[in-house]
Amino acid sequence: MIDPTVPGLALLGTTVLVGAGTQRVTGLGFSLVSAPFLVLLLGPFTGILLANALSLGTNLVVLAQTWRAVEVRKALLLAGPALVAVVPGAWVAHTLPAPLLALTAGGLVLVALLAVLASERARVLRGTGGAITAGAASGFMNVTAAVGGPAISLYALSTGWAHGSYVATVQLYSVLLNTGSIAAKGWPDLAPAVWLVSGCALVIGVLVGHLLARVVTPGRARTMVAALAIVGSAATVVKAVVELSSA
Repeated sequence: MIDPTVPGLALLGTTVLVGAGTQRVTGLGFSLVSAPFLVLLLGPFTGILLANALSLGTNLVVLAQTWRAVEVRKALLLAGPALVAVVPGAWVAHTLPAPLLALTAGGLVLVALLAVLASERARVLRGTGGAITAGAASGFMNVTAAVGGPAISLYALSTGWAHGSYVATVQLYSVLLNTGSIAAKGWPDLAPAVWLVSGCALVIGVLVGHLLARVVTPGRARTMVAALAIVGSAATVVKAVVELSSA
């Protein structure tokens, strides 16, 4: 449980601020950056719940800044299969060992990401079929391993999705996915000080990220997206291997 003193709240605020800023610049990254620290501060269950809630808040704030560039049809095309995949994903997560699921999902996405970066021929997630596949993989990974972003990044890299539209559209997609996740798991019950610090850090982080997004070139932003997706997938695999080896 988080230390309610100034140092504990300062660590929480820094974590949320960096995650929110990353989300604004790259389109994803709040959970990849913040979730490990939130789990450390609050424990696995409450930490992930707070990550989902704050990620939803970040999505809404970024969406308010970028809504003109949203591709609604593409967001819904990704969200539909993602929300459907949450249902069997939740069942599988309760049936099979979570580390094994995380290892499989994270490993597959990591290999696919590296293949896409290495060769144009590996960019297979294109068109409607690619969007459905990416959405389903994202929803499944979100409920089983708390990492839904890498699969959407894989789709963006495969299709050469323009970064500005990608950032905006992913926020709408994530609003739908995070709302579904919170509806399934509940709202975290935390002290008012935790919510106050988290909320202020979230807003400041998004504002700072908004300023940085103006000077970060699309090419560099795409590189950051790919790097975050690879780091997130690799971290999922490493975490799963450690948990399996210690079981």
